[in-house]
Amino acid sequence: MSEQDHVINKEGELELNKVDDALNRIDGEQKDEILSNFQSFKKYLSNKIEMAENIGLSEETMAKTAEKIAGYLAEHEEPRNREEKLLQELWKVGDQDQRHKLAHMLVRLAQAAD
Repeated sequence: MSEQDHVINKEGELELNKVDDALNRIDGEQKDEILSNFQSFKKYLSNKIEMAENIGLSEETMAKTAEKIAGYLAEHEEPRNREEKLLQELWKVGDQDQRHKLAHMLVRLAQAAD
């Protein structure tokens, strides 16, 4: 993978503008596997949070990333279970601040799943 394909640059900084591109590169079968049930979604998110912690990203940076991912999912993916539907509905009715707080809660949920 080339350097421009990564969302973390060589200085270890997150490039939020590249998150959508990274999500678009996930192949359909893998996306279906991740989103097929809420447990697999939490496990995937937990693995990504652990990777982010290992490279030293702050909770705020992880929450901003989770916010980008949640926005992408709300816009581009149909919920595949009740939990995803609830998250999508909460996302849609929330304002920017509430969405950011929900993203923090998702990070903590993923951290608790370890």
